[in-house]
Amino acid sequence: MTTTRWAILGPGAISADFAVGLRASRFGELRAVGGRSRVRADAFAGQHQAAVSGTIAEVLERDDIDAVYIGAVHTAHAELARQALEAGKAVLCEKPATPSLAETAAVIDVARTVGRPFLEAFKTRFGPFAARVGDLVASGELGVVTSVDAAFGFAAGTREGRLFDSSLAGGALLDVGCYPVSLAVQIAASAGDVTSPVTVTDASAVMVGDVDGSIRGELRIGGVSATLQASIIEALPSSARIGLTDGEIVLPDAWGSRTESAREIIVRSRGEERRIEVPSVQPMAAEADALSLAIAEGRLEVPEMPWSHTLAVAQTLDVWGAAATDG
Repeated sequence: MTTTRWAILGPGAISADFAVGLRASRFGELRAVGGRSRVRADAFAGQHQAAVSGTIAEVLERDDIDAVYIGAVHTAHAELARQALEAGKAVLCEKPATPSLAETAAVIDVARTVGRPFLEAFKTRFGPFAARVGDLVASGELGVVTSVDAAFGFAAGTREGRLFDSSLAGGALLDVGCYPVSLAVQIAASAGDVTSPVTVTDASAVMVGDVDGSIRGELRIGGVSATLQASIIEALPSSARIGLTDGEIVLPDAWGSRTESAREIIVRSRGEERRIEVPSVQPMAAEADALSLAIAEGRLEVPEMPWSHTLAVAQTLDVWGAAATDG
């Protein structure tokens, strides 16, 4: 493996977490930082020991950059991803890939056309925890999946800024609701197929201005019933339950953090309970290394988060959001 030379586009808070996480990477190193503001890019590069900084266009023109991480606001993802892919860079794009299915599908079409890898950065998909959950479902030892119940919510300290700005695709659904959706898609895929249309049987939202402060939905994804919740105005349990015909899988901490992946899985079946502990990893380093392996092996997709899953997540977000806010 050669070292993957990374650039960060969008020197914000989550990009800072990625820069720190990348230090634990096996295959990558931070080389450059690009931003709309050269001053901010320079400051970020200095803070995180990147050798190069400049405008986004200047960074993408460089021959010594192999991959970019996009940590800008949601509404900037699609255009930045397109520019990076057309510049010949592999792309790791922070979740959600874009605010809509149409934009996400268009970005994937660009990646396919130019022949460069594109990966949606769902940190919860990488490492032993996600792999073990998927294996437990796929093995059939607990029967067939019937349901997924998951929630993710926190109370923002203010009701201003990006989270509450509809022009920047704010709201609970896109900020944290995408995590329960991604889990439901992963489980549905482990149990079968996620290419069929998503349906919503019930949905509601608590609006804060013109964004969803909280959102709840009952959906059917690839044959699996999912009850999902998200909020940016109240704390919710960061847990999930996967129901199967012969038992259940409980994830007390389904999402982990930006520095450590989750590690505990509870399996209940036939009146017995067992707890499984798996090693924790630096999830942002793990997703970066997954993209590095795709580059090295000439693949456009990453098995932990293939394009079919990214499209299924985007479709679910579209359908759920429309059903909740229209209601």
